[in-house]
Amino acid sequence: MKLFLERMKNGLFTENPLFVQVLATCPALAVSTSMINAIGMGLSSTAVLVCSNILISMLRKFIPDKIRIPSYIVVIAGFVSAIDMIMEAFTPDLYVSLGIYIPLIVVNCVILGRAEAYANKNGIVASMWDGLGMGLGFTLALLVLGFFRELFGAGTLFGIQIMPSFYVPANMMILAPGAFLTLSMIMAFLNYRKLKQGNSSTDIHDVTAVGVGFDNPYNVKYQNREDAE
Repeated sequence: MKLFLERMKNGLFTENPLFVQVLATCPALAVSTSMINAIGMGLSSTAVLVCSNILISMLRKFIPDKIRIPSYIVVIAGFVSAIDMIMEAFTPDLYVSLGIYIPLIVVNCVILGRAEAYANKNGIVASMWDGLGMGLGFTLALLVLGFFRELFGAGTLFGIQIMPSFYVPANMMILAPGAFLTLSMIMAFLNYRKLKQGNSSTDIHDVTAVGVGFDNPYNVKYQNREDAE
């Protein structure tokens, strides 16, 4: 249970693939025009992450180092092909909506990164929980993006009208500029909270890293102007 909670916290918050590590931004920005697309891509990526992590962890002692990365790609591609066919058969509308981004899960840097950084070095159970945590963290990030973009860009959530009838949708939100704007604002808010929490927990007499600047290249927080000079 401790390992499970640790991996969940790591994937959802501490090392969130999108909001912390800033990985897989291309599919995240492309498919988060609606919450349905976001949850479809997120759960598809989660399934591939969990399955590939398990298999790579099982085979980690048998895969030669020289062909490690190509082997990972073959494993991931096999699971992506299975997910692709399942979605085409059971969720054709979502499959058409996501389009090329389902096959492109093969080269999703989150999945390949976890295979190299975690599954290749840890046991099956730990790798499974890591894949689940990272996948759910990616799904959460997509849902947050999709929430704001669909709400303000179309006035709906999951296709259901939410905004009042007099609301004029901001079409920019479902276009590329809206995607970058939404992501940047969310990350700015999260970084501001992180910085604020860090500052509030630090005594003013301590030397603290507060950010890099031309006037303060060593990240030193001074008690007063005389100390800085």
